[in-house]
Amino acid sequence: LCHDAEENHQMDRFKVREVQCSACLTVQQTQQTCQQCHLLFGEYYCDICHLFDKDKKQYHCQPCGICRIGPREKYFHCEKCNLCLAQDLQGNHKCVENVSRQNCPVCMEDIHTSRIGAHVLPCGHLLHKTCFDDMIRTGAYRCPLCMHSACDMQNHWKEIDKEIAQSPMPTEYQGAMVKIMCNDCQAHCTVPFHVLGMKCTSCGSYNTAQDGGLIHQTAKTSRQQLPKC
Repeated sequence: LCHDAEENHQMDRFKVREVQCSACLTVQQTQQTCQQCHLLFGEYYCDICHLFDKDKKQYHCQPCGICRIGPREKYFHCEKCNLCLAQDLQGNHKCVENVSRQNCPVCMEDIHTSRIGAHVLPCGHLLHKTCFDDMIRTGAYRCPLCMHSACDMQNHWKEIDKEIAQSPMPTEYQGAMVKIMCNDCQAHCTVPFHVLGMKCTSCGSYNTAQDGGLIHQTAKTSRQQLPKC
């Protein structure tokens, strides 16, 4: 609500029973037009949320319990995530139960009732759209909660492939292996060590974490088949 941005307390919109007309100063029950001078308080009015606003194709979502900016036909309510999402995400997103009731992991502010739009990450977690944009702009490409890649990184992984191919490791590290865990597919692999990144052999991601120290190959062990994901 606009009120909450200016005050040190929040307004309970559902308990609003009376409004005062700014034109004729008449105090009256909440309604869309002034009963005295017929001034239109808002192009959109919700009798549940007591929300007055310009027409932005709003609609009241009963499961969400609040008004959303529409139009309604372009959104659906996901029962498991417990929030309204764009129609193109229907059957095309990872559900996380009651995810909208969690605070944004970047700014720690509320997402469910925020006037800032939400961005759904591939892992299913939510961020404010502005927080997501700031995160990507500063080079942070992983979900703050689960470390899964926050966007399609395939082109970036190909660039790392090229850089690694052009940057051989010093002799003492050639043949060195390391155990890794992939933050994108959760696979555990043993892969060649490289300072530019360790590639998951299961999904091809470089969004991995080292799981233990270096394994220096001997002539005998180098001929043995390495563990696979």
